[in-house]
Amino acid sequence: MQRRHLFSTAALAAVFSAGLLAAPAEAKELRWAFQTDTTSLDPMGHNVTFTFSVLGNVYEGLVRRGADLEIEPALAEKWEIVEPNRWRFHLRKGVKFHNGNDFNADDVIFSYQRINNPDSNVRDRVAGVTEVVKVDDYTVDFVTEVPNPILISQWESFFMMDKEWSEANGATVPTNTTKGIESYAGQHANGTGPFKISERTVDVRTVFVPNAEWWDKATHNLTKVTMTPITQSATRVAALLSGEIDMMYPAPLQDIERINNNQGTSVVSGPELRTIFLGMDQFRDKALGTNTEKNPFKDVRVRKAVYQAIDIELIKKRIMRGLADPSSIMISPKLFALADQVKRWPYDPEASKKLLAEAGYPDGFETRMDCPNDRYVNDAQICQAITAMLARVGIKLNMRAYPKAQFFADINRGKQDFAIYLLGWTPSSFDSHNVYYNLMSTWNEKSGQGRVNYGDFSDPRIDEITKLILTETDQAKRDKLILEGYQLVKEKAYYIPLHQQAVVWAARDNIELKQRADNQFHFRHVTVK
Repeated sequence: MQRRHLFSTAALAAVFSAGLLAAPAEAKELRWAFQTDTTSLDPMGHNVTFTFSVLGNVYEGLVRRGADLEIEPALAEKWEIVEPNRWRFHLRKGVKFHNGNDFNADDVIFSYQRINNPDSNVRDRVAGVTEVVKVDDYTVDFVTEVPNPILISQWESFFMMDKEWSEANGATVPTNTTKGIESYAGQHANGTGPFKISERTVDVRTVFVPNAEWWDKATHNLTKVTMTPITQSATRVAALLSGEIDMMYPAPLQDIERINNNQGTSVVSGPELRTIFLGMDQFRDKALGTNTEKNPFKDVRVRKAVYQAIDIELIKKRIMRGLADPSSIMISPKLFALADQVKRWPYDPEASKKLLAEAGYPDGFETRMDCPNDRYVNDAQICQAITAMLARVGIKLNMRAYPKAQFFADINRGKQDFAIYLLGWTPSSFDSHNVYYNLMSTWNEKSGQGRVNYGDFSDPRIDEITKLILTETDQAKRDKLILEGYQLVKEKAYYIPLHQQAVVWAARDNIELKQRADNQFHFRHVTVK
């Protein structure tokens, strides 16, 4: 089987498959590498795609998504809306957690209570749910404040936990890295999924073995999966080419040709749904690391000046090697029908200088930008390029590029140690409401709304739209509202969207897999020949 670099913008999900038929009789080990380890094993402790990807092999939700990203039944066999504000879920019987405990309605109620804890980083999964009612041991009702037609759209990562196991091990409260709360579930796992974790040494190795008691039929032929974090891109590539590992991601863009030209290895790539963007401190009176009396980022003219100083096409060409789609909004255009009606502010350094002068900074100013160096495709290089671009208009950036574990702890709500930061976001629901609720809404500590609006801007109209699109069932009206909010974000430059990066994986040619456009890697779609 030969695979070569493909980049199609036509499909919602970039699906690679050579046809998974009946699994071969001889089962195999899969050895794969990522650029870091997962920060935690707590399914409610870290709102990061890679963590969901890893834990999605171990834990399950009431629903799941297939390789094509379509919603499928999982721990709930079926569901129905019995009243406008009440969803009923009929649970799958005979399901057991990895420790042998039965899965039932009590676990669903416990999991809801745990994910809705103020210290949970994924409370948005149950936003608007007011009550969970046990009808019987295998029937549960979710009651919502208002009708919510997209309730289950992001429930693949609303993982079900074992109530008995959690209580016995003091794991009823989620891990919260910002507050230094470490749950037992952060280092131990007990799900219902197709794989169990049999061995784990943080930052060294995590070993998974098939769950022989899994309720579904296995389509893979794996007997063991070993995940190894390999920080250096060159080392990951060398390990793949030498046969030490079977699969890796992300594959460095500069090494695509080398991997494809090597006998026995090739690259699989397609469009990702993640949007890479810049955020700015819009709440402090004086921005951290900034040599101005006032916080310049509270002025829309300054934010727009930063926007127009960035040559996004040059970043696409030089840094991303063509494997990026410049973005004008905070969601992939594949997920919003009217995306093309919002255009980027044009690259115009002279306009930037004029805006800075109008805002009272004719000579520019000095500030700080924080970036991860091991999270997104060429993240540190993107920040270096932006640093050079802003210098040309008089804004001196003192760039800090460092590992994602510390980076996320620094920028996370409660600490928010930044002036400008680079981040990526994939809406887990594949719907704009997720972006509105998490990134664009005013922070509300009680509900958790606006948790990832780290710059803490507040726009009453965007808050109003967030509520309206949750319940609007007329698609044309809903799209019009969504468009209005994205236009507001552009006009006010609350964020600076950069691009949607590509999903770039690499594997040996005896590995058959399916690549998801949300960059999640699920072992159940893998066959080793």
